[in-house]
Amino acid sequence: MAVLNVAQALNEALAEALAADDRVVLLGEDIGRTGGVFRVTDGLQARFGPDRVIDTPVAESGIVGTAFGMAVAGMRPVAEMQFMGFSYPAYDQIISHVSRIRNRSRHRFTSPLVIRMPYGGGIGAAEHHSESTEAIYAHIPGLKVVVPSTPSDAKGLLRAAIDDPDPVIFLEPIRLYRSVKEDVAEAPDVIPIGKARITRSGQDITMITWGAMTKEVRQAAEALGAEGVSVEVIDLRALVPLDVETVVESVRRTGRAVVVHEAPRTGGFGAEVTAVIQERCLYALAAPVERVAGLDTIFPLKRTEHHYLPDPERIVGAAKRTLEP
Repeated sequence: MAVLNVAQALNEALAEALAADDRVVLLGEDIGRTGGVFRVTDGLQARFGPDRVIDTPVAESGIVGTAFGMAVAGMRPVAEMQFMGFSYPAYDQIISHVSRIRNRSRHRFTSPLVIRMPYGGGIGAAEHHSESTEAIYAHIPGLKVVVPSTPSDAKGLLRAAIDDPDPVIFLEPIRLYRSVKEDVAEAPDVIPIGKARITRSGQDITMITWGAMTKEVRQAAEALGAEGVSVEVIDLRALVPLDVETVVESVRRTGRAVVVHEAPRTGGFGAEVTAVIQERCLYALAAPVERVAGLDTIFPLKRTEHHYLPDPERIVGAAKRTLEP
């Protein structure tokens, strides 16, 4: 075991994949000589060479288009977008080609491609540097969408994403890169995509979240626990495929649910989770499902981002509303 943060765990996963399979290549802006804007790929070009860890022009559509061509030709590229908000120029490539090639070719071709995207607020950046728009990728058939929240999950899920025969959008919560550390297995530890993790067991209410919001949800669960409320916390880990069974089993048992994410509320993925709960757990619910989310605004500047991001107080308030008689 080694004590790693999320960035270090991702670096290890990439290094292991590069060493294990010559088909794996990394592409992105400044990922080689400088190790990427968040240093996730630090040292990998020096170790594996510029033909395996490739610095690209500032052209997101070109990065994804090139990686897609490599994937169809039999390689296993991992493309990095510097920020999720920078991925939109590549959206045409992703929606028109990356996600559709298996269907379009009647399974003759696949796209074993991983697109890594740092995302989310809480670091004092603004707009495109802090966006959380996972719902637009979760809406596209043919894509898997993965969101780790711990170093172990980051390493294991990235290894699984690289091994996957189809494209994976791999979202990395920026403010967790170096704020969370834990023991991580040194041997390759692949975590199946689509299996949620119950991080806290409880009987009175279920809280469902993913990514950076797991920290705030845990804090809210601890605060409620101090008041005698038993909270179960589910970290989805993947939005597509969604682990419906884990969510449904928990909510049927507790009878109450709060869904938390930092993306804007309207059209956010929390609405999909809420719909699943209403469809599968309606007669078990003791109260309406609550959603705690970001605001329906462009992500604000540094001085006001704390008003935008859900915090433990807002989450506790939502939980208590479900507990009202």
